[in-house]
Amino acid sequence: MKVVVDFDKCESNAVCMGIAPDVFEVRDDNFLYVLQEEPPEAMRAKLQECVHGCPTGAISLGE
Repeated sequence: MKVVVDFDKCESNAVCMGIAPDVFEVRDDNFLYVLQEEPPEAMRAKLQECVHGCPTGAISLGE
């Protein structure tokens, strides 16, 4: 599984960071960083929550 972020859509609102802080981080520069591009399969449910919770639809999961 791979985390894909469309940074043209991302507004760095940190919803994903609130759900999965070990995968997403919004830093002081107000940009989103993906800490784990290929997280373990055990995180799939949390990451699906990030995909559905992203207000701009910037996050998707690939294989």
